[in-house]
Amino acid sequence: QVQLVESGGGLVQAGGSLRLSCAASGVTFSNYRAGWFRRAPGAEREFVAAISWSGGRISYADSVKGRFTISRDNAKNTVSLQMNTLKPEDTAVYYCAAGAATSRATAYEYWGQGTQVTVSS
Repeated sequence: QVQLVESGGGLVQAGGSLRLSCAASGVTFSNYRAGWFRRAPGAEREFVAAISWSGGRISYADSVKGRFTISRDNAKNTVSLQMNTLKPEDTAVYYCAAGAATSRATAYEYWGQGTQVTVSS
């Protein structure tokens, strides 16, 4: 059974940083592309970043480009999202997903339960 578990969310002031981690179990993670999405209150789920099997191909939403960095450690079965220069509009529940490396949420096979990120102004 595949499980993705996110951690690292919390409350931070604008301009601050957080690092989210997603731990995968029940799967050889190096076989899966992965991504991060987020859902703000009252909004649709939004693509944040995606990464290929080896980490050699990465993509970001325009809204986070230059501030967020996605990475993975296949030996540890983890994918991470380093978030810098956070803004109040980054407030959302952040979800890890595996099975694709696209901005289309429907392409992903597995999802975590989400972790809350709140950025205060």
